[in-house]
Order: sequence, then structure tokens, then C-alpha cells
Amino acid sequence: MFNDDRHQARRLRQARVRRKLRGDAERPRLCVFRSEKHMYVQVIADDTGRTLLAASTLAPDVRDQVTKPGSVAAAKRIGEIVGKRCVERGITAAVFDRNGFLYHGRVRAVAEGAREAGLKI
Repeated sequence: MFNDDRHQARRLRQARVRRKLRGDAERPRLCVFRSEKHMYVQVIADDTGRTLLAASTLAPDVRDQVTKPGSVAAAKRIGEIVGKRCVERGITAAVFDRNGFLYHGRVRAVAEGAREAGLKI
């Protein structure tokens, strides 16, 4: 069912990235997870271990705005929503955590959407 080598390689990349990235209250970590069908984004303050906000293509308010949840357009919309919510809460900058995924396609679209909404990454 799962390709263990591929998942193990992503876990290693994820650990390597996490050693370097830390989010705090002033500049939290914007963490992206992509599955085959959906995108999930969390804004996390690592110093307190709390998730400040989250969004995904499964959320009812997003589901109405997106026709195909696994598309690049949907990922960009999620980034815009997260960026807008961060700016509303007074978070102006974040550290982007690609979570072991390559920075292209849907992962890149999330970052671009958040930047367009006013979040500094």
C-alpha cells in the first residue's frame, strides 16, 4: 500500500529541515502537508507547542470556494486564507516549513498565496 522507502526518505528530509527551523510567537512556523487529494496548513508556535491556526481544503468555508481540492489553485487559495488569517491576528511574518516535500507545485502555491495575502515568508 505505501512505499516505505519514499515515506522514509520524506521523514529524513523532514527531520533535517526541522533541525534548522524553529517557530516562535513573533515568527511562527507555517507547516504544509499535502496528501493526494487535500492540502493542510498549520501555523505553529514551537516555543509553546501550540497551533495558532489551521486551514485545509476539507474545511467547509474553503470547500465552497474550491472545485478540485487537490489542485494548485486550491493550494494557492489555502495559502491566501492562511495569510489573511495570520495578518488579522497580528502575525506578519512566518517561517515556511515544507515538511519534507519538494518546494514546487502545490507546496509552492501555498507559500505564494500566503505572500500575496501579506505574510512575510
